[in-house]
Amino acid sequence: MSLHRVSSMSSYEHVRGSSPARSEHKNMSFNPVGKWVPPAAKEEPMGAFEVSKSKRILQVALAVIYCLLAAGVVFGYAAIKPVLVKEGVYREFCSDAEEMKHDRERTCYEQEIRLNFMFTTAAVATNVVALPVGTILDKYGPRVSGIIGSILLAIGAILFAFATQLPFDAYIPGYLFLALGGPFVFIPSFQLSNTFPQHSGLILALLTGAFDSSSAIFLVYRLIYSASHEHFSPQRFFLIYLVVPIFIFLVQIFIMPAKSYKTVGELITQAENTTAEDDYNDYGTEDTAQRRHLQEVRRQHRESVVSEMTSLLGKSGTKQQRAEEKKQNISGVWGALHGRSALEQIRSPWFVLITVFTVLQMTRINYFVATIRTQYEYMLDNYSQAELVNHVFDVALPAGGILSIPFIGLVLDNFSTTFVLTLLVTVATAIGILGALPYLWAAFANIALFVLYRPLYYTAVSDYAAKVFGFHTFGKVYGLIILTAGLLNLSQSGLDALTHKAFHGDPLPVNLVLLVAVLVVGAILVGFVWYQSKHMKRDCLEEEAEEAQGTPIPPATTTNGRA
Repeated sequence: MSLHRVSSMSSYEHVRGSSPARSEHKNMSFNPVGKWVPPAAKEEPMGAFEVSKSKRILQVALAVIYCLLAAGVVFGYAAIKPVLVKEGVYREFCSDAEEMKHDRERTCYEQEIRLNFMFTTAAVATNVVALPVGTILDKYGPRVSGIIGSILLAIGAILFAFATQLPFDAYIPGYLFLALGGPFVFIPSFQLSNTFPQHSGLILALLTGAFDSSSAIFLVYRLIYSASHEHFSPQRFFLIYLVVPIFIFLVQIFIMPAKSYKTVGELITQAENTTAEDDYNDYGTEDTAQRRHLQEVRRQHRESVVSEMTSLLGKSGTKQQRAEEKKQNISGVWGALHGRSALEQIRSPWFVLITVFTVLQMTRINYFVATIRTQYEYMLDNYSQAELVNHVFDVALPAGGILSIPFIGLVLDNFSTTFVLTLLVTVATAIGILGALPYLWAAFANIALFVLYRPLYYTAVSDYAAKVFGFHTFGKVYGLIILTAGLLNLSQSGLDALTHKAFHGDPLPVNLVLLVAVLVVGAILVGFVWYQSKHMKRDCLEEEAEEAQGTPIPPATTTNGRA
């Protein structure tokens, strides 16, 4: 759940007065919900210098810990699915229950469909809930959002723990609540990057790495389950897991800030407004001595605040600003639709193409996560090899998210958007080809590419949205892209049914259709962006030429200053 490759949180945003057209930077994300950095909350945010350094360090450390334990646990589905199968979850829906009892590690059609639907629902919810999380965060602050997240996680853990004893199917709503709780604790944590603006990139990397690693929680449980000879039941695990939401709740109440920390731009605005207020304030008194005393007190307070802000922000603002401008120029599409209304942007090919591409890719990614074992069991015709592939994937998925962090930054900061999109389409095609080969080496190569590609893909989409549509409408436009992709991911259940019923368990036809669709849409998207970037570059050169022609040449002067 998991924003700005285009501009880091530590960039200096020069904001004059209270102009509504102020520069506003967000940070990009490489997780399903994107790294969303909220605008100023309705309740006035506070400056990080108002809180002690040790407490801010503690807040960041605790946020990393609880994001590691809760932010994206549902994406460890491939690891917990074998446990649920061995525990007989949904086995009662199998047509030949007696025969299935002799093989507890394999699924029948009805069981497979229901288990995968559990994950599909959770994946969709993770994307859809990002919008209400943002609204609640803006209105009530990060503490309320975190508390809501802890409650949702607790409900999910309780439902899963007592699913076998409840009179209704509690597995799907249980997994759903775990999915809903993740963004509520993850998204608000990104405002903590403002605790130390000079190190915001490191803080964002830690939080993002924690999100990606959280999928390993179910892997750890599966290993314990196997080591205990299957005695460590899901009920025991999820009852123990209740410690996590309780921990999050207590941390939110006693340690985490109730209000978001101010961004760099807001801090600079505060300093400017403080100076302006001091310059024009007569302090309501005609007594000269008293007015001078109040002015001196105010001056000392202002200097103290500015000194603390300077210490917090450092002195690298100009250097960082130039670096950001360089990245914007490299992108080739920066500002393509900046200043347009959200409706105009949504109606444009820029939006339609990236949305269709995202729908196809997200469906393909989640379909692979949910069905990796059954796919390779069919293609390799060897259950033990398919199990090995599944185990390797369980470890590689969280590791890939962490290892890809520096690689993603390097690609997005130093290459054009056209190149990035071309890379996405190329790697996606390679993954599709490897996924169609019935060999063990191809399976491992497929996993290696997939776990590195997934975070790059999610980050690249949010990066594209920021560069093309701008920050003023970023929340609406990017949110709609992810929302649309999330809702259409419900088609994954149809793909499961098609694979098992129409193709008798063969995943190749579905994978080939998805591969061709991604390749065609991706090629159109790359071609469109390439053409538009060339257009934009030419228009920019023409504008510069016109400005140069319109600039008068100053007359030559002699040594005495006369022409």
